[in-house]
Amino acid sequence: MRENDLLRLPLPSDNPLEPPAEWEQLRRQCPVTTVELPSGDKATYLTRYGHVKALLSDARFVRPTAEDGAARIAPEGAGGPAADGSTTLALPDRGEPHLKWRRQVGKYFTARRMTALRPGMVRTAESLVDDMVRGGQPADLKAGLGFPLPVYVICDILGVPAGDRDRFSHWSDAFLNVSRYSGDQTRAAYTEYADYMSAHIAATRAEPGDDLISMVIRDGEEEGQGLTDDELLGTAMGLLVAGHETTANMIGKMVAMLLADRTRWERLLADPTLVRTAVDEALRFDANLGFGLRRYLTEDVEIDGEVLPGGTTVVCSMPSANRDEQVFTDADDMVLSRSPNPHLTFGVGPHSCLGQSLARTELQVTLDVLLRKLPTLQLAVPIDELRRVEGLLVGGLRMVPVRW
Repeated sequence: MRENDLLRLPLPSDNPLEPPAEWEQLRRQCPVTTVELPSGDKATYLTRYGHVKALLSDARFVRPTAEDGAARIAPEGAGGPAADGSTTLALPDRGEPHLKWRRQVGKYFTARRMTALRPGMVRTAESLVDDMVRGGQPADLKAGLGFPLPVYVICDILGVPAGDRDRFSHWSDAFLNVSRYSGDQTRAAYTEYADYMSAHIAATRAEPGDDLISMVIRDGEEEGQGLTDDELLGTAMGLLVAGHETTANMIGKMVAMLLADRTRWERLLADPTLVRTAVDEALRFDANLGFGLRRYLTEDVEIDGEVLPGGTTVVCSMPSANRDEQVFTDADDMVLSRSPNPHLTFGVGPHSCLGQSLARTELQVTLDVLLRKLPTLQLAVPIDELRRVEGLLVGGLRMVPVRW
């Protein structure tokens, strides 16, 4: 694209549930293009499914370190505050150390454990829905159900009291929102979180339980190569960042998408067995997913005949790739029975989301409970009155007003 046509991320959309018009044009005409990031830095932007999937799986596509000199983009993860207030994961991101970390932590997120966690999620979701109904209508489904449910679950997984969920909610928001908090506020949130979790990790080492941190500590002691306290802290922050705000916002967006066209909700009422495929279709169909995954190239990489030099910051637009007509039949339709559904929302390869089974379970539980307890659920405002959360890396709606 010409310099004066330079696009700035995130791309705007008139409807918070619809994709930016530029995605389709970019996929057809300019799938590898230069864009401007919110920081003012430039990056290469990929929008086609094949390009995005290939690079997500490429070992040369990594999180930048201070030594790499790649552009700072926004608060993206966890581990420690940078001078600009952003944070980076205190975790191995490349090679065998990264694979070892994934093996150790990934043991927790098994199908068997998700099955064991599910009844507790159902009870929590039912209780939250009951509280929302008692509060009267219209109600904000995001505040009443979407926001608290993942916090309860994460507190349980980390072995911390559910009574601390409000603190975890604040920390998650501070780490992910690029416009609401100053650098000083982000650093203060990190310090509070690090102090809290460091004390919790020390207590867990002294008296382990059945939570994720305890499991990793026990396995490490048995294998003689356990994670350091800093790595455990980064693991806990990664779960908070990846597991709270993302799922909280996805619950609201999923319900809004299903209620935007009443025939979708009615079809699920008529056939609840579609809940599993409907959840994955909502994950694919979500156009308000943030502007993509930002990483750094350690070496030259050729994409679509163009060589991207080592040192380039690249943004892989998973939500655009999920609408690629060359991969998905009726890509712009929400097909609740779509299967297989190879969407890229959770990434692929060595950096795919470790907690995707957890997220799917929470979304399925939410939908099951709402269909059963509130079959007459509907949006309380027109679609065009829904508002995006500005500055949030993972996308979201400010509120999801509903009636029943």
